[in-house]
Amino acid sequence: MLVEQGLIQVYTGTGKGKTTAALGLAVRALGQGLRVLLVRFLKAEHPPSGEILFLANSPGLDILTAGVGGIRQGQDREGLRRSVTETFTEMKRRLAMDSYDLVVLDEINGVLRRDLLELGEFLQFLDKRAPGTELVLTGRDALPEVLERAHLVTRMDKVKHPLDQGIGARRGMEY
Repeated sequence: MLVEQGLIQVYTGTGKGKTTAALGLAVRALGQGLRVLLVRFLKAEHPPSGEILFLANSPGLDILTAGVGGIRQGQDREGLRRSVTETFTEMKRRLAMDSYDLVVLDEINGVLRRDLLELGEFLQFLDKRAPGTELVLTGRDALPEVLERAHLVTRMDKVKHPLDQGIGARRGMEY
């Protein structure tokens, strides 16, 4: 591990750019020779997003995708819970076997807010993480218990959004 003191960063809020900011940090870390684990919750594997297509074969980067999309409401709750639990368990297994300098938990705030993962188990993970591992937690509505443990919190607020104007997600811009 190259990071002496790993911090907890939270990117939250209703605005666009939380995942984009986290992936920008991942690119920066990779450029400095750090090892990165990107864990994607609530995002489907298909169609793959542009950033995943670009980063997939980057040296020093491992990607773990839950594979079940669940950003929007109305999905099969038990299927989502199973997917999240399996992905979280696999992430912990990987962290126990290998060392990473940066771990991005994309959409984990939504997972916790929707009670798809036991909050106590997640807080225990935060409290017992390796001291040299930087964690980035993304997603709307970060819970107060998570914010209390964070060293850096960035709130991205929506002022105006294309969806409000009837403009859907665009390939290469939103995915």
